[in-house]
Amino acid sequence: TAVIIGDVTIGAGSSVWFGAVIRGDAGPIIIGERVSVQDNAVIHVNDHDATVLEDDVLVGHAAVLEGCHVGRFTMVGMRATVLSGAHIGAECLVAAGAVVREQSDFPPHTLIAGVPAVAKGLLPPALEERIKHGPRHYQEYAQLYATQAKVIG
Repeated sequence: TAVIIGDVTIGAGSSVWFGAVIRGDAGPIIIGERVSVQDNAVIHVNDHDATVLEDDVLVGHAAVLEGCHVGRFTMVGMRATVLSGAHIGAECLVAAGAVVREQSDFPPHTLIAGVPAVAKGLLPPALEERIKHGPRHYQEYAQLYATQAKVIG
């Protein structure tokens, strides 16, 4: 039930889950390898900022991203919003419900939270390791669904 339209590139091993919308109608959306776009997420683009998700990114349920750049092994939490021109470094966590303002720039290994979102400090190593295991987990789930799911109706 996902909708993917326009100038969208999705890398190998990535998954787009139920109800997600990826709309590359105003410019390019580039999704790397092993990225998981969860249920009801919206990824859009504008006419001046491409949307780029590097490899191994997790986009949580109902998150909204537009015209932003998200670094490798970063998790964007449920219902988080990342606005145009924002740049999130590698191995970050954008907390659930956070709103990352336009043109924000966060360095790697940062915990990002709040409305508006601010850097809360470095990610604890244990949490950083946990986030790194997420892409593999969702690759396994995607394979399970692809081989065992049954459409009813």
